Amino acid sequence: MTVRIVRLGSKRVPGEGLRIGTVRRPPRGVPKSECAKRDLYDVWLPNLAPSESLLKSAQASMVAGDERGWKAFVRRYRAEMKQPENRALLDTLAALSHTADFSVGCYCAEEARCHRSVLRELLEERGASLG
Repeated sequence: MTVRIVRLGSKRVPGEGLRIGTVRRPPRGVPKSECAKRDLYDVWLPNLAPSESLLKSAQASMVAGDERGWKAFVRRYRAEMKQPENRALLDTLAALSHTADFSVGCYCAEEARCHRSVLRELLEERGASLG
């Protein structure tokens, strides 16, 4: 059993399991009933998305290839994920990865500059089975 890190909207792969959207907002103009059909997500879990204020500051400060801005984003996002409710969610997902297949994701085109790359690290640090 594994957890996969995916780009929401990408074609699902066999065995991917339940797709969890870790985004701050649902997609504009897409009815909830259509999210799964459009390969976005089956369940929305915004608590694992960066906060609105972090997203705004990151968008304002980071330009393409800005390593300092990216490191600041990662540091602040990791701090947000240390909140008790977020730690509990990450621990739960890590534990579930040993008994069920599922995926977590975001819309960003480039995983290397997306919070889902940090989510991958956070889950791995908790012993998640990653696919």
